[in-house]
Amino acid sequence: MTTYPSGSVGERKAVSTPVCIDLLHLGLEGAIACYLIDGEEPAIVDPGPATTLERLTSQLAAHGIGSEDLRHVLLTHVHLDHAGATGDLCQIFPYATVHIHEDGAPHLVDPERLVASTRRTFGDAHDHLWGEMNPVASERIRAWYPGKSGPWRALRPLPTPGHIAHHVAYLDERDGTLFSGDSMGIVLSGGPTHPPTPPPSVDLRAWADTLSEIRQLGSERFAVTHFGIYDDVDGRCTQLKDRLDDLEARVRISLANGDDEDAQRFGKEVREELAKYMGRERAIRYFDMFSASIDWAGVALYLKRNP
Repeated sequence: MTTYPSGSVGERKAVSTPVCIDLLHLGLEGAIACYLIDGEEPAIVDPGPATTLERLTSQLAAHGIGSEDLRHVLLTHVHLDHAGATGDLCQIFPYATVHIHEDGAPHLVDPERLVASTRRTFGDAHDHLWGEMNPVASERIRAWYPGKSGPWRALRPLPTPGHIAHHVAYLDERDGTLFSGDSMGIVLSGGPTHPPTPPPSVDLRAWADTLSEIRQLGSERFAVTHFGIYDDVDGRCTQLKDRLDDLEARVRISLANGDDEDAQRFGKEVREELAKYMGRERAIRYFDMFSASIDWAGVALYLKRNP
C-alpha cells in the first residue's frame, strides 16, 4: 500500500477510476464537475470556480485528500467555471503544482484581464456566479506546451483548441479516460451534446480539427466538466461537430438577415430540448447561468472576424 504524507483527512480509498466530484454550483446538481485522479501523486482536473471551493475541499477530504496530499492541479483552460478556485486552492494545498498551457499561465499569475472579460460576458451576475479569482504564484505553475511531458508518464496532455486557443485535454493512458474540459462539449443528464461557444475566443475551424484528432486517440471514455463521464467518444464527436456546423450555418443566415432576436430563440430552444433530459427546473437554472444565447454571440463574433 502506498504511504502518503501526513495531514490526510479521513481514510484513504483505493481509486481505480476517476472520481467525479459534483461541485453543486449554486446548489445545482450536475452542472460543474471536478475530477479526482487518485494514486501515488493525487491530482484533480479543473477545480471549478471560487464559489464552490468549500464543496471541493470537503469532498477531497472525504476521499482522504488532506492539505499535504494533493500534488497536481490540471487545468484544461482558464475560464472561471474551470479554474477560478486555483489561487485559493494553492493556499490550502501547499505541495500542489498547477499545470496549464503556456498561453494560459499568465492569466493565472495576473487574472485582471481575464476577470474583466468575464464581467463583460456575465455582467452583474459575475460575482454571484464565480466569486473572486485570486492569483497563482508563478513558481507554483508548470506551464505546458506541445511536446512537453505531463505530470507523470501515463497522463498525456493534448492540445485541444476550439473552445479557446489554449485548451488542453488530458488522456490517462492507464484506463483510457480523456479529461476533456469543454473540448467534447456540454453533456447534461445524458442528453444531446451542446456546443459551448462563448465569446471572445471560440475558433470553429480549430475545433473541427480537435474533434478529428480526438477520434483518432482511441480513448475508452471522456470526462466532461459539464457534466459526467461518458462512453461512445466517436459518436459524441460526430454529434458535437454536427451541432457546431448547424449553429454556424444558423448564425450566418441570421447575420445576413439582420435578425437580432434569433439568439434568444436559440437559447429557449436549447433549454426546452435539454429540459426533456434534466427536468425543466434544472434546465432553467443551468441556462440562467450558462445562457445558450451567449454561445450564439460567440459564434457571431467568430463569423464577423472570419467572414
